[in-house]
Amino acid sequence: MTLTLDLTADPDPDELALLGGNLTAFNAGEVGPAGRQPLAIFVRGGEGKVEGGLSGYTAWGWLYVQWLWIAEAHRGQGLSGRLLAMAEAEARDRGCHGAYIDTFNPSALAAYSKAGYSIFGELPDFPRGRTRYFLSKAL
Repeated sequence: MTLTLDLTADPDPDELALLGGNLTAFNAGEVGPAGRQPLAIFVRGGEGKVEGGLSGYTAWGWLYVQWLWIAEAHRGQGLSGRLLAMAEAEARDRGCHGAYIDTFNPSALAAYSKAGYSIFGELPDFPRGRTRYFLSKAL
C-alpha cells in the first residue's frame, strides 16, 4: 500500500473525530480509560448574561482548566480565584488529585499563583515576546 501525506488547513470533522477516537482507544489500552468529563462554570450578570467563566475537563485524575475569562468590568474582584476553587472542589468530588493550567498573560499568572498553582514549565516566545507558563496544583 502506498501512503501519502495530505496537509490541510480545513480538516474534515469526521476525519478529526477518527484521529481522536483512535488515539483515545490507544491511550485507554495503555493506561486505562480517561473518564473525561467536561466542566464549566459561568459568571452571570443581569438577565443571565455571561460575564465570565471557566471551561475545562477532568481526566485521569486531573482537572485541566482550558479557558478562564472575566469581563474587563469585573476583573480584580477575586472571581478567578472563586472560579478555580469551585472547579477544584468539583474535581476533588470526581476523584482528581491535581489540576493544571497554562497562560502567557502576566495578570493571569499572578492570579493562578495566588490560587496556589506553581510553575512546572515554560515555553519562551509563545507567542513571540511572551512566555507561556504551565502551572499545576495538588488537590
